[in-house]
Amino acid sequence: MKHAGTEKIKTDRLLLRKFKKRDAPAMYRNWASDEMVTRFLMWPPHSSPRETRKIVRGWAGHYDHRDWYQWAIVLREGEILVGSIGVNRFLERTRTAQIGYCIGRQWWHRGITSEALSAVIAYLFERTPVQRIAAWHDPRNPHSGAVMRKCGMTYEGLLRKADWNNQGICDACHYSILRDEYEERRERETEVGRGCC
Repeated sequence: MKHAGTEKIKTDRLLLRKFKKRDAPAMYRNWASDEMVTRFLMWPPHSSPRETRKIVRGWAGHYDHRDWYQWAIVLREGEILVGSIGVNRFLERTRTAQIGYCIGRQWWHRGITSEALSAVIAYLFERTPVQRIAAWHDPRNPHSGAVMRKCGMTYEGLLRKADWNNQGICDACHYSILRDEYEERRERETEVGRGCC
């Protein structure tokens, strides 16, 4: 599958860009060390800034690979690093991208995560031949599902005891959006923008 790599994406409020080594202190402070943020994730809160530096160095070292997608979520106003979003896994045979995201608690419930996810969905469908974008969440974290729905993803069902996170083995609510659904939605929005219908 032809890949596009992690390129800059701009939205009304956000800049999605590659992580830089200097981002480690802000990442540690703004979300990586927060137990509330990592509660339903697969990695524990970072125990020290050194751990975050190691992670960021690893991410930065992968950007030469076109199949590596890991964006820093930055507020354009003030240039504040608030979270991350990326492709956790590609299923080449079905051309499926599995998305994961994380944002600091201070910026919850402001529409920032959905703005970032919408931008990444558009980027992947516009720049790669991916046919399906998928994501899932622990049902005890319903706000994550609200983000997925807001971005046009369809709830596919609940897989019982099919995943795990920092709470242990858990159920998983699965969502996806297909290329034709994305294109239909984009066409509708274009028509509304033109004042059509």
